[in-house]
Amino acid sequence: MKTTCSIRKMQESDIKDLSRGFISQDWPSREEILTRYFKEQESGEREVLIADLTGVVAGYITILPIAKQGPFAGRAPELSDFNVFEPFQNQGIGNLLIEEAEKRVKLISDKVTLGVGLHSGYGPAQRLYIKRGYIPDGSGVWYRNQPLEMNVTIQNNDDLVLYLSKELEKEIANFLEMWDFSTLWYNGKSDGKEVKRWMQN
Repeated sequence: MKTTCSIRKMQESDIKDLSRGFISQDWPSREEILTRYFKEQESGEREVLIADLTGVVAGYITILPIAKQGPFAGRAPELSDFNVFEPFQNQGIGNLLIEEAEKRVKLISDKVTLGVGLHSGYGPAQRLYIKRGYIPDGSGVWYRNQPLEMNVTIQNNDDLVLYLSKELEKEIANFLEMWDFSTLWYNGKSDGKEVKRWMQN
């Protein structure tokens, strides 16, 4: 029987469930960070999407309306802190989270950005981003929010990041711009405004 996965906004009760998920795979508790995420969601600074498998929290991703660091800082939305817990990996859950996040970003921007680590622990995420059409921004590798110069020796840890972006198709907005609705007629009368209003609803 196939398990149903739904993507929803974070609830306060998810904080402890998510933290337990990290602890169960021998990671430190992230309760403090997750509490901050929830507060930022309440204030509109961040949105947190949860992958829910019939009551079991399987992972999450957060959306920043405007990137706070890296080459896209202040320029475009960023997908940040993307995690699917180990028991639920390779089941398409990560793809569902990214897909829903992109849909939400489309409402405010035609571009979405993210940063990904370079060590093997990020391997599945790297592959998923490439498959979904993300490309490097061309600024090279960043370490602790600074671009690295050529020939610099650095430790390959979570602070070593490559930034990627993806152009999002404008759906209804593009369609409305392309068509001249004054050419649409009904019962002998031009009713472009009504058609345009109907399509936006």
